[in-house]
Amino acid sequence: MNGRFVKPEKAGSSPIVKPMMSTQQLFFLICLGSLGIYFIQSGMFESKKSTLAHWRKTNADIIIAPANSPLQYPITGFRVAPLKKSLIPGLVLQTQGRGLTNKREVYKVSLSVKSGVLSVEDLLDGDQVEGQGQSELTISSSNLTQLNDLLSRVTYTSTIYHIRTSDLVSFTFGDHKAIFPVMIRRPSVPVLYDPGKDINSQVTIITKTFLRYKELGVLIQSIRKFYPKIKIIVADDSLKPENVSGNNIEHYIMPPAQGWFAGRNLAVSQLTTKYFLWVDDDFEFLNETRIERFVEIMEALPELDVLGGEVSGDQFYFVLEYDEGDENDGGCLRRIREFHQPLPGYDGCFLVDGVVNYFLARTDAVRRVGFDPFLKRVAHTEFFIDGVGKLMVASCKGLSVGHQTHRAEDEYDSYRNQRKSDERRKLAHHFFKNYLNYIEY
Repeated sequence: MNGRFVKPEKAGSSPIVKPMMSTQQLFFLICLGSLGIYFIQSGMFESKKSTLAHWRKTNADIIIAPANSPLQYPITGFRVAPLKKSLIPGLVLQTQGRGLTNKREVYKVSLSVKSGVLSVEDLLDGDQVEGQGQSELTISSSNLTQLNDLLSRVTYTSTIYHIRTSDLVSFTFGDHKAIFPVMIRRPSVPVLYDPGKDINSQVTIITKTFLRYKELGVLIQSIRKFYPKIKIIVADDSLKPENVSGNNIEHYIMPPAQGWFAGRNLAVSQLTTKYFLWVDDDFEFLNETRIERFVEIMEALPELDVLGGEVSGDQFYFVLEYDEGDENDGGCLRRIREFHQPLPGYDGCFLVDGVVNYFLARTDAVRRVGFDPFLKRVAHTEFFIDGVGKLMVASCKGLSVGHQTHRAEDEYDSYRNQRKSDERRKLAHHFFKNYLNYIEY
């Protein structure tokens, strides 16, 4: 699908259009008419602005290290669990070679936080510490070595429960001041998959079918020729479901015509293996179709989440150029036929943002992104749009599968082909959901 909307230079003469109307509001009015008016008048845009501000807040605070300071502190990487006490690593006052005299009557440093309390562990009589267990802590000593010993025992405890937030620590000595972050994260429980002993216990093949039982039969027969024991999951939203049977095949019947991505979600929800191989129901396994090669690459590169191959010699892949724009107008998204970089150590492999409809993926990674069930008839790039910044994707030449000869079916084609009204609703969905004012793909 090719869809684009470029911000118009003038708003037009319609009495509905307000002078300060945003690009997205104009789009909804132009393309959706009365439905667009509902979106605007219902307050959904204002609600989304507050959500977007929260979404983008994570990287709002950029901390610049001072050029020359006697204060040593953790500039990054200090992570604590919420409400749990943790030692702050690396706090030191260094005066030697800093243009400061090493002989002072008193060395005095202060620390303060916003969402927690500070304390010094194992205090002794005579230790000069003020603000123990409070948000502001002052440590003094006439001896620099003793001061640094006290600094080595400073702890931070968050006082507000949140699973993913941060705090800032202010660290001062005289006219010198440093600020460093505390990352507050609730540790997550690992979800591990049995690595298995062979390809059958590592990978499940999944597909979605609709009115194409003949093609599905050819696909299954070709799979069984090379992988007689591997599990196959079929999500089926056909109008009149037929029986799909066979060894180690799970056939899930959906309500009729629920759509492409709803079927993908169903199939992925039933996985118990570390990886799954996605295939269309009209693909065909060849002598060159080797799932083991997919797994070898993914096991060697654990940072990869999705690895695409080629269908009938076509190694389709793409990059998504995204500029997030501002909170008033939204971002710009464009799909281009390029790659980010070659995948080091693997000839014919490239780091990309999206691949062809034939890929091996990590089950847990794809579940975190999911497939938008709003998209029923035509959908593929949309999964990778939702995965930008969340999924590491690559494409490799030589990981091949065949494509069956297309057979015209009027009933199937009537559902498969996208109508103009479907295209408009799909674009409107993108503009709202992904907060865009321009899209091209």
